[in-house]
Amino acid sequence: MGLGRKGARRIVVGGTAYRWRLRRRPTYFQALAWTPCTFAVEQADARGSILVVTTAQPHPSNWFGREAHPVRPSDVAHAIDLALNRGWTPTEPGSPFHLDLSAGFTPSP
Repeated sequence: MGLGRKGARRIVVGGTAYRWRLRRRPTYFQALAWTPCTFAVEQADARGSILVVTTAQPHPSNWFGREAHPVRPSDVAHAIDLALNRGWTPTEPGSPFHLDLSAGFTPSP
């Protein structure tokens, strides 16, 4: 299953084009700030496995107004580089590759 084009942003890392997307509306657990924000990445011109990145911050649209910094393109580029070094092959079909960068996230009580 591919990443939807609507709402996806383009980024070029290492000469390769990718699309990435952050959910506009948080999941229920993200809205309560119980789980951290996630975003998804796929290679723009090839259908393969999707990278799912878990950040260390709450979703920007959480219901409690917990401070959250926006996911910047530099954050996405860093996650892509890290995932590629850890074995993500975006051109090969398969299960999503999960990159957990949530160390330090504190869920709301």
